[in-house]
Amino acid sequence: MADLQDKAVCPTLDEIGEYIKNSVFLKFCKRIKETYACSENIEFSSCSMEPGWNIKFKKAGKTLCTIYPREAYFTVMAVIGRKEKRT
Repeated sequence: MADLQDKAVCPTLDEIGEYIKNSVFLKFCKRIKETYACSENIEFSSCSMEPGWNIKFKKAGKTLCTIYPREAYFTVMAVIGRKEKRT
């Protein structure tokens, strides 16, 4: 199993899925890729609040969402821009 705190070894999306152990994760990633025609960027964050590997989905240089993996669940931060926001 991948160590998501080890900066030296970048995990694959499947390894992150094995760590999370939640079938929704890979389905969510697949849906994002199909809907927005984008791919994932697995990046290491040194942020003091959320250190470790995370997954970003970007399109045209803009981040659509960032996934923070945890054991048994994951957190998604979605970016809502002016075009997506409805008032």
